[in-house]
Order: sequence, then structure tokens, then C-alpha cells
Amino acid sequence: MLMHPPIANGTDPRPSFWLRVREFAVPPSMIETATDRRLAGDWSGACAAAGFDTDLDLRALTSEHGRDLAAQVLDDLHHLAPDLLRWHLPRVAPDGLLRPGLTVTLARYGPAEFRRPCGGAGSVHLVARTAPAWADAGQRVVLALWVGPGSAPHSHPHPRPNRRHRLDLHRHLWDARRSLELRTRCGTGQSPPPPAIDHALADAAPEGVALDRWAAEIDILLRADGQRDGPVRVRCGGRHDLVVERVASSVGPDSVRLVDDHPRGRITALPVLPDAATWVLPDLELIRSGAITADRLHPLVAAALEPDRSVQAPPPTPVSDNRTHLVDCRGHRHRIGPVDGALTALDHDPTEIRREELLFALGGTPIPCVQAIDEAHRSPDCLPGVRERLNHGDAAGALAVVEGLLGPDAVLRDGPLLDELRASVDRRSTYDRFLSTPAETPPPSRPRRSARSRRTRSH
Repeated sequence: MLMHPPIANGTDPRPSFWLRVREFAVPPSMIETATDRRLAGDWSGACAAAGFDTDLDLRALTSEHGRDLAAQVLDDLHHLAPDLLRWHLPRVAPDGLLRPGLTVTLARYGPAEFRRPCGGAGSVHLVARTAPAWADAGQRVVLALWVGPGSAPHSHPHPRPNRRHRLDLHRHLWDARRSLELRTRCGTGQSPPPPAIDHALADAAPEGVALDRWAAEIDILLRADGQRDGPVRVRCGGRHDLVVERVASSVGPDSVRLVDDHPRGRITALPVLPDAATWVLPDLELIRSGAITADRLHPLVAAALEPDRSVQAPPPTPVSDNRTHLVDCRGHRHRIGPVDGALTALDHDPTEIRREELLFALGGTPIPCVQAIDEAHRSPDCLPGVRERLNHGDAAGALAVVEGLLGPDAVLRDGPLLDELRASVDRRSTYDRFLSTPAETPPPSRPRRSARSRRTRSH
């Protein structure tokens, strides 16, 4: 969820941020293919369709931890909806990309006394890992097992499971069997009804937190970690940390109160309320604001938030059947469009077009139709959408947009469009090296963002 930067000029950046994420990050074609493969029992194929690489040796797991534990892992893999997991993974502003260098626990296995949030002797975690920022091309995610410090790749900057970003207590965000639980656990953003409200906490908590869910989520967290009560740390972005504790009630809902006298030096030792329990679900905020309709959401999310709807794949991005474009050329409105797999000036004789193209190649000024075709090959109007799709790993979608404009047989010319496609290939090579080679000094990352952009965070 987008953290809460100062609202400038009365404009809240969160809706536009999440609209971009929902449009580009998990395309409908990915959801459809991954769902079909998952329902057919092909969990590995579903992962591949959703942009996941698998680093799982179930045979070794059986040998080291027994058949029962390996069977539990395999059962979870069969019900893992990787496209749903990608939908809910933490993201960062300003581009809405996956939070880099993160290890997220999906499930913990082994004896209950060993199931600690960040692992321990006898504890096995099913985890999802995002690549560091310098190798995040394609926005791919690695599915792996964590059984201790020696089980993680040396090239990953944070191989240990993250206490703040953990989904083992939020299976509804990745397990298809539990997806309908999202409706009750997504939070409303409303304060608990009196007398459960703690005014000091209501004043200290930032906008967008799921305050009405904190009492129940704190109970889930403490019980999972073998505790019954005690203070909990809530990270609200940047250096904004709160220490709270649940207050049980025998006559009404449990409440949460702010603990403002906890020693600051001991905060890091406290249990951490997961981000998934801290904030209101962004999809819920988008629907309530009217910025999006349920049919544009992941079908499992839509089914949970609007249970009267039937579960179906979101509609594909509309593509016009008429792919011709109008150009003002020598006092007339001319058409350009694809013919025989390439973009062509439809209202000019082929001989004239060849002559104009030769003139252009020699440095002359051709007719506007030829100029428009050249511009479309170098820097088309659809370039921002192509760039967004490439950044989010949707290479197939980006190519479909290009082919829809230029035709499948088009030969790109030097310019921003070709530069973007080449850069995408180079970044993917960097990711492949990250997976296959030992740890090295990371190359330069993406261009530095402004200080303001870095403060605009998401979870």
C-alpha cells in the first residue's frame, strides 16, 4: 500500500499510484494463463505464467525433513495462486515496482515450538524473493525454501525472511483456498466503535491504517508466535513507529491502546505487526473512491470484495479493430495503417512512398504521412504504455502494443522505442547473471530518485 506522503495542493497520490499498478503490474493474460494451469494441477506451470522462478528441491526436502513435511509443502504449492501473490506483494513508489531485495514468508512448517517468524532450528519456510533493484528486470520472483542461513543464495541482499513483510498469517493473499477471507481481513480504515477507541492512538496513527482490525490481527500475531499478550511494534513508514497493545474486553470488542512509555531502545525486539495487517487494502480504497470497478480487479479479489459477483477473468484491454490513423498531409486528411504486416500510407501510391522515403534517407523533408510513419517507428504515442509494461515484466503485452500499431513485420528504427526494447533485453541479462553467478559488487542501479520520490513509499 502507498504510504502516506504529505498531500500537495490537495492532491492525494495514492489513487493514481495504485491505478497504474493495477493497470500494468499483473496483466489479465497472466492471470488467465496462471489460473488455467493452477486449476489443471500444474503448479509449476502456473508459477512460470506468473513470472516466478522456482528454486525448490522437494526430493531433498523429503530426505532431510520427512515425507509429511514435504507433503504439506507440495499441497500448498498446488493451491498457490502466484498471480494473486504478485497482485498483493509489497510495492514501492514512484513506479509501483515490487519492493526489491525482499524475502517474504508464505508458510512455516515443522514443530510449532520452532515456528519463529524468521526461522530457527527445525523451522522450514516457503518464501518468495524479489531481486535487488539492480537486477529487477522483468519483475520476476523466486519461490524457494528457507531452512536457515546456509540455505539462502549468497547473491541475495536480504535472504532472511522479513518480519514486517510476512504472509504466513495472511494466506488469503496467496492461497486460493482462503482468498474469500480477504473480505473480513482487509480493514475498513474506520476507528473501532466506542469505547474501544483510544484517542491517543487515533491521533498518532496515520491516514489509511486499518485501525479497526488491529486488535484481532495483534491477537493472531501473538498466538502464532507463542504469546498471549504484550506490546507490538507497528511500522507506519519511514521512522514512524508505534508501540501498541491489545486490551481484552469481556463486554465488547477488544481495543488497542498506544504504549507511549516503552523504551525506545527495546522496540526492535518486539513482535512486528505485518504490513498486510497494518493498512487498508488499496483495492478497497479504489473501489470506494470510484476510481476502479471490481471487474478490473483480480477475479479472486473481486469475488471477496463483492461476493455477489461471479468469479471470472477481468476483461482484456480493449483493442480497436480500426487501426488506421489520420494525418494532415498537403491539405488533406490521409490514413496510415498496417498492410501486409507493416505500417503504410494508405492514400499514396507505393511508387510515391518509395520516392519520399529515399528523399528522407538523403536528408530531405518527406510528405507528412512518411514523417508520421517514421515517428511511429521511433517514438510512438504508445511509448509510455510500452515502457510501463516492460518495467513490470509484461514483455508480451509490450510487443502486442507495438505490433498493433506498426504491424508484426515492422522493422524498428533507431529511436526511443528501440532503445527501450534493447534496454529491457539487457536488464533481463543482468537478472539472469544475478541468478546464476556468485555474489559480486552490484552494478549501478536505476537512476537516483528525488528525495521527495524516496519518501513516497508503498508496502
